[in-house]
Amino acid sequence: MELRDFAERVLFATTLEEKLQSPADITDHSPGSPLLTPSAPDRPAELRFKPQGSGKADFPGVHRLEREDERGRLLHFFANHELLATELMALALLRFPDAPAAFRRGLFQTLKDEQMHTRLYLARMKKSGIHFGDLPVSGYFWRSVASMESPLDYVTRLSLTFEQANLDFCRHFAEKFQAIGDSETAKLLDRIYRDEIGHVAYGLKWFRRWKNLGESDWDAFCRQLKFPLSPQRAKGLTLNVEGRRAAGLDAEFVAELDVYSQSKGRTPTVFVFNPFAEGYIARGKGFTPVKHQSMLARDLANLPQFLCRADDIVLVAKRPSVEFLSTIKQAGFPLPEFAELKNGCIDRNSDLSRRKVGGLRPWALGPDSVELFEPILTNLSGSERTASQYFNPRIAELYSKAWSANLLKKVLPRDVSWLCTEREIGITANTLEEALEAITAIRRSGHHKIVAKQAFGLAGHNAIRLWEPDISASQRQWLSRAVQNNQQLVIEPWLLREIDFSVQLEMGSRHLKLCGYTGLINDNKGQFQANWAAPNYNRRLPANVTMLFPDVPDISSQLQQLYTDILSLLETELRDAGFIGPIGIDAFVYRTLEGSCRLKPIVEINPRYTMGRLTLELMKQACPGSFGVFRLVTHAQREGFADFPAYAHSLTHRFPLRLEGEPLPKIREGVLCLNNPVEAQVCLATFQVSRERRALKI
Repeated sequence: MELRDFAERVLFATTLEEKLQSPADITDHSPGSPLLTPSAPDRPAELRFKPQGSGKADFPGVHRLEREDERGRLLHFFANHELLATELMALALLRFPDAPAAFRRGLFQTLKDEQMHTRLYLARMKKSGIHFGDLPVSGYFWRSVASMESPLDYVTRLSLTFEQANLDFCRHFAEKFQAIGDSETAKLLDRIYRDEIGHVAYGLKWFRRWKNLGESDWDAFCRQLKFPLSPQRAKGLTLNVEGRRAAGLDAEFVAELDVYSQSKGRTPTVFVFNPFAEGYIARGKGFTPVKHQSMLARDLANLPQFLCRADDIVLVAKRPSVEFLSTIKQAGFPLPEFAELKNGCIDRNSDLSRRKVGGLRPWALGPDSVELFEPILTNLSGSERTASQYFNPRIAELYSKAWSANLLKKVLPRDVSWLCTEREIGITANTLEEALEAITAIRRSGHHKIVAKQAFGLAGHNAIRLWEPDISASQRQWLSRAVQNNQQLVIEPWLLREIDFSVQLEMGSRHLKLCGYTGLINDNKGQFQANWAAPNYNRRLPANVTMLFPDVPDISSQLQQLYTDILSLLETELRDAGFIGPIGIDAFVYRTLEGSCRLKPIVEINPRYTMGRLTLELMKQACPGSFGVFRLVTHAQREGFADFPAYAHSLTHRFPLRLEGEPLPKIREGVLCLNNPVEAQVCLATFQVSRERRALKI
């Protein structure tokens, strides 16, 4: 029988008997001309593909495999996959008649294996009371592979993608079937698994022959795949390294695949770390971060990966290294997809520029994030929001420290002994004269040390401390420059802080949601050092706050009512501004000159992600009842170690340990570096978990 005739029978037969027949002898003397790809293979009526977009079939869960009918349903899925592979191999023989004879012979042998696999599944499935065609079948494999344009396309899409993924699925489900006592199905899957190793090896041999000379297998694989296919489709539930090495895949390829992530169906949300939004709001496009700030932003660019889901996208200038991502994965954190920016912008020729996205989540909404996202704004699914709706003057106002102070004035109860007074909230100044008057008024009230802050400014920057009674010429000049260009100043008394904390929130389309509370550690200049979270962080303020008010009756309830009132007013303000996204409130308890404690419930409102919110997201990976601390470690805080890699190495004995025996293991204790110590220039982010607060040094 001629190979072409055989392939046509497999592709166009309308009965399973014909599709699954194999000739004893085959010749390939008349391969014919290339076939135009049909929209679908011919099949019996009950096995025709379900309409695209009709929803996913109910894939049986592992927890239901003890039921015979559920095992049959799973085998029905597998049988359809094997039949699809058979049909796609027949299509490749008809599409590429000029391919090398050795390639076509190997393809024929692989096709016969797939026919045999299909027959084996049908026989085992029948014993479970399920007949082929009892359930709807998907044509996803066909749609993904049938548009192949070359033999290289074929081996990339089928051999190195779907068949490679089967190395994982076969091994995984063979173990599950064996565990429930179904040795017959386990042996069947193990047999198919061994065949799949050979199929992947066959595809890899020809892939290496046809790919660009000098290009690594991984780079060539990624380049050859076209969206919506991606390397994510080349792996299953648990990566089977042994099977891949047996098929000939090299260590680099396997390591890269292990940490690769891309959504398999859910429309992803796009995240980016853009910490300079306030600078751009204050100074426009003329804003330029100083060198240290730029280096810090580069060091922490990957942090949004701990805010998002595994199938979301994080924009970075440079994708984190495989070695670093492997440590994060080993610690139990899901890995998102990383997309590299081109000269700080989204490449308009990239897959991302053409993909549907479900949402945009910059670290901070600002003119810089709107400009960055402009190439994909039209790709948002189910959204008609314009650039002006993502960021507008009303949203810009939310960043103002003057706006935060005014909000507190609106909601602050009068004459409450344990709360700050209106004078301690701060005074807004629009001119140099108003700033000097505010300084004088605050000093008359008994506060001699004063802080002057620009209304818009990065944390710990754009502020001066006025400690001496007389204002120097340089301080006066700073104040004068600060109020230029319609900038405002907020003049505040310097208060003796006892404890800082934050309230983390999320504003939806209509309502403001409480996410939790964190402790906050700043240095003497107000620059961030750490956030920490205690057990029940999502429901109550840290005990360290409430214990400072031992003489206030029912302080916890009073604090809860105070923040209920604050959040109610804030929700209205955010809704009116059209703001949607994360928001944080910084606050602190301070000690008066008389020695009593008072609370300043709003110091700043940050309409963006904060390190406090990041801490809460990290805490979702910690065991219940644990304490956690997120730190930024600088050169001066490396505890005597020569560099960040050496410091990180000292933490390896405290690498996160997961609590076993849970469906989703949680971190019991340990320390994890959240950015790459090898590449960090000025800052290393760490997350530590412990059952004891004192172990965290907070």
